Amino acid sequence: MKLEVSHTILNIKDSDVIINFYSEIMGFKLSDKGLIGGSGPEIIFMSQDEDEHHQIGFSVQRENLENSTQLNHISFRVRTFDEVKEVKRRLEDKGLEYLPLCHGNALSLYFDDPEGNTLEIFFDTPWHVIQPQTEIWDPNMTENQALAWVEKTFKDKPDFSKKEDSKREFVNRT
Repeated sequence: MKLEVSHTILNIKDSDVIINFYSEIMGFKLSDKGLIGGSGPEIIFMSQDEDEHHQIGFSVQRENLENSTQLNHISFRVRTFDEVKEVKRRLEDKGLEYLPLCHGNALSLYFDDPEGNTLEIFFDTPWHVIQPQTEIWDPNMTENQALAWVEKTFKDKPDFSKKEDSKREFVNRT
């Protein structure tokens, strides 16, 4: 059995702010919204994929923003390095902060949505390296510069290899 991430539902407080953020910064489109059970809290569905009703959803039932969520972060893979750069530009255009982290196997940007839920946008590198690994990277680099930096930075880490040559196995941590 191979499981794929389907969707995430977050409890939120302000639907308008959240819809605007996920549309303008993340590129999602509103696919549906309504009241749960016809009279319960509002639920909002958004997607970037026409074949997926929703990839992310929001239930408007968070009472305040002082209470942290149980969520660590939601991670979104993009297919091209340019897409990471586009999200970086959108965040900067809105004056929003982000943390550029590289894990050796991915170049990522971490940032919060308006209600403090942490998001990750990442582009896969062609390498495998034992995790966890974190190094801050310069998101102003070109793709070629960034990949050369990744290889130089991580080449001496345990099990660094091209993904297709990797003998990675799942680790039983019990």
